[in-house]
Amino acid sequence: MVSLGLFLMPLHPPARDLTTVLEEDRDLVKLADRLGYAEAWMGEHYTSTGEPVTSPLLFNASLIAETERIVFGTGVISLPQQHPVVVAGHVALFDHLSKGRTIFGIGSGGLSCDWEIFGNLDGRKRGMAMVESIELILKLWTEDPPFRHDGTHFQVSLEDRIIPELGVGRLIRPYQKPYPPIAVSLRSANSYTATEAGRRGWIPVSGNFIPAADIATHWPTYVAGAEAAGRHADPSLWRVGRSVLVTDSDAQAEDILADPDGVFTRYYTYLNVHGRMAGGDLSKDIDWPAARAGAEKTAREFVIAGSAATVLDRLVAFRDEIGDFGTLMVTGHDMEGMHDMWMRSFARLAEDVGPKLSRYMDGLRSSAAAD
Repeated sequence: MVSLGLFLMPLHPPARDLTTVLEEDRDLVKLADRLGYAEAWMGEHYTSTGEPVTSPLLFNASLIAETERIVFGTGVISLPQQHPVVVAGHVALFDHLSKGRTIFGIGSGGLSCDWEIFGNLDGRKRGMAMVESIELILKLWTEDPPFRHDGTHFQVSLEDRIIPELGVGRLIRPYQKPYPPIAVSLRSANSYTATEAGRRGWIPVSGNFIPAADIATHWPTYVAGAEAAGRHADPSLWRVGRSVLVTDSDAQAEDILADPDGVFTRYYTYLNVHGRMAGGDLSKDIDWPAARAGAEKTAREFVIAGSAATVLDRLVAFRDEIGDFGTLMVTGHDMEGMHDMWMRSFARLAEDVGPKLSRYMDGLRSSAAAD
């Protein structure tokens, strides 16, 4: 069966009160837990009040005692921006506090103003730093000191100040053994990251703002990496993101998509304009009407919105285009002015649309197994 997950960047209008939007995000995770969503993922951004969560681990920790089953994912921790020893310690602590409700999502960072403030503008170096960081973190979780790491991006040593009988010179290790599942975000078609994730057995996560045609390349690329390493690749491991809104009618969804100041236009205006800056266009002379028009066009391509029947039909078509997967990661958007509608939508996905999609996908799997 297909599971449902919740993915929060989160993205909010920067003029909104931060305390209010954080509480809305927390309430959404609590609702997802009650509805039986399997996972809740939270992003990490330091230098945007539009994406205001600076630590997914801190945010998720505030919800451990207020939820029962939902697993918390970091979506993602940007490894080049933090010291590996700090990340290793924080993730291990969270894993114990949550008693293993942890997926360790990692990446090299996607917000260009974070790149600048941390001095990580070189994309190749960011990627290399991410790989070095995760390899060091795994070493810290699985090997006892003394050790020394003289890397290109990080230097770590613990050789002299060690008293095992007192625990001195020892690092805490995660609750899950040997460590929490590791996940990595995928973006481009035929992604090298997908190959590497398959080789290492990491969880692949395809984002909600990626064309379906590109997402369709992610799993075959992942499988190729897994097979090259002698691993079996099970599609139930694959998490796939989409923005989904179940409305009372298709006309209501159309009004929301066509609103030049609506939630989806704002969302893709942010992503598209920032994307140009991330690509090197630092011009502040932005044609906002054109940007909003482009964002509306993007939203119509990526957002699945409409009545329950329409949403189901489009999710089925989406699955048929990209192939089998395990978890549909539903994006949590800003809910200002539409709070009750969004809450109903998440409930209808869990109680109506999701089970029907799951039965459809189970039928395809049964047919494939019979062949």
